[in-house]
Amino acid sequence: MYIHSINPLSDSRWDDLVARHPRASVFHERGWLEALVRSYDYEPFVLTSTPPGKPLSDGIVLCRVSSWITGTRAVSLPFADHCEPLLNGTGECAEFMRWLRAECDRQHWKYVELRPLSWDEKSDCSLQPNRSYFFHTLDLTPPLEEIFRGLHKDSMQRRIRRAEKEGISYEVGSEELLDEFYRLVLITRRRHRLVPQPRSWFWNLIRSMGDNIRIRVARRNRSPIGAMLTLRHRSTVVYKYGCSDDKFHNLGSMPFLFWKLIEESKASGAREIDFGRTDLDHEGLITFKDRFGTTRRVLSYYRYPQAEKRGIAASWSPRAMRRVFTVLPDFVLPTIGRVLYRHMG
Repeated sequence: MYIHSINPLSDSRWDDLVARHPRASVFHERGWLEALVRSYDYEPFVLTSTPPGKPLSDGIVLCRVSSWITGTRAVSLPFADHCEPLLNGTGECAEFMRWLRAECDRQHWKYVELRPLSWDEKSDCSLQPNRSYFFHTLDLTPPLEEIFRGLHKDSMQRRIRRAEKEGISYEVGSEELLDEFYRLVLITRRRHRLVPQPRSWFWNLIRSMGDNIRIRVARRNRSPIGAMLTLRHRSTVVYKYGCSDDKFHNLGSMPFLFWKLIEESKASGAREIDFGRTDLDHEGLITFKDRFGTTRRVLSYYRYPQAEKRGIAASWSPRAMRRVFTVLPDFVLPTIGRVLYRHMG
């Protein structure tokens, strides 16, 4: 098998493959790739066995991330919770992985990382599991009343009714809600002692994703108290980012927003909500997602080579960043995010 490398932003055959492949997701779409390029200057490429001039029969999309802090590597895909290789069988996998291993060694990349939703451990793909998460999905095919009964009675049903009783209002949009959404992002990231994503990332997602992106904002007395950003690909809605003002958590704004998302997604013909990945030790968030009646399974990322070399990147671990974060004033955090996030993909 001869492996070809193409640019998915200039070769329309990639769009055609994403539109028809059963394992394609919103993270394969041109819009996600364009936002990565505009925000962080990553270099997307697709590996395929299809020669020029013919419709693509397969493809693995990756981004080359170049960083003097975290090293140069190929990732499929940065900031995506998952990204399936769009192949037609396990037999193809070994050929593609052979090419990636050779290119990783030749280019002296730190590693190659794939983020598949599923992986045949028996296939000869020579990538090893590196990190694992929990992955939650909610089936929208049952009747809405049955879905509501599946919510945790105290943590979800009661809080949704509390929000409705308190007169919590909400609005759905995109660009016009970005400023309110981002203000809540800054509040939430400060609360969790995490560096906020740059505002330009969300703006570029809105520019690139078109009708496949939505921001929902919950308000009390016109003041935003909770928000979420979602994406959509075919019949799957992806919950990607959520944020809130903790002073109003007792009003149930986030369960209320999730229920509105469930109602509207089902009404629009969606069959599933992707709740995204969660760190295995993040018990609070795992419980929160479980209480929506979601199905949970393990999501693993795979790398070659498996072991990372220690160096300057070790000083940029999440724990180290949290220690630095505690002494930074609020006004510098967006600037820190603009500088750091391109090194973190």
